[in-house]
Amino acid sequence: MPSLFTHPAHLGLGAAITAQPEITGMEWYAAYAERTAADGAEGRLVSLHNFTESWDSWEMHPEGEEMVICVEGGLTLHQELADGTTNRITLDRGDYAINPRGTWHTADIDGDSATALFITSGQGTQHRPR
Repeated sequence: MPSLFTHPAHLGLGAAITAQPEITGMEWYAAYAERTAADGAEGRLVSLHNFTESWDSWEMHPEGEEMVICVEGGLTLHQELADGTTNRITLDRGDYAINPRGTWHTADIDGDSATALFITSGQGTQHRPR
């Protein structure tokens, strides 16, 4: 049985769901974009991550929105919107936030750890150091 922690799922066109290979590092995301390119901006990556440290980078999804759902623990999401405004959103278990298209975002972990579920429009995702 695959685990979303190691093997994300892709939600594609025509209501298709495709299990993905095991995440091996940042290069995995480039390969994912190639594997799912035919679905364009309508495809969604569904993944589950446990964090014991705050993020060391920012990311941005230019092709669509991302939903971040806190499953366990707590985290603070920092957003830099395309118009220059900033948001700080605290999420506890069961809370969610949406990263609008083109919004740079990062997160701080509140406490020892946090687990979050991500539903991401992953095509064209960009990263920058924090």
